[in-house]
Amino acid sequence: MSRIELTDSPMDALIKMAEGNPGAAVAMMDILKQHDEIDPQAMLGGLGTIMILDTWGIYGSSIYILYSDKCDRNVRQLLMLLRATQLGFFSHTKLQQMAEDQMRSVN
Repeated sequence: MSRIELTDSPMDALIKMAEGNPGAAVAMMDILKQHDEIDPQAMLGGLGTIMILDTWGIYGSSIYILYSDKCDRNVRQLLMLLRATQLGFFSHTKLQQMAEDQMRSVN
């Protein structure tokens, strides 16, 4: 079930999604800051990307693992990974497995 509600401000959404993980908060702040220059035609900008993570049930440390370990702290790579999942190149279940894997065994 999604955590973000229609009445949430972007900051409220970020706090809910980070689950107290500062690395996840940094990742989402970077998404909000850089999203428009990387993918200017995406609906809802960086907030839309955060809502996608919410829809797929990726929160807290899992966001940080995707950003830091799987995408080398590169927002462009993270956005491409999420877009590839949206386009069906692999399932969101596979993305969830990647987000839970701290040992980098899923590439």
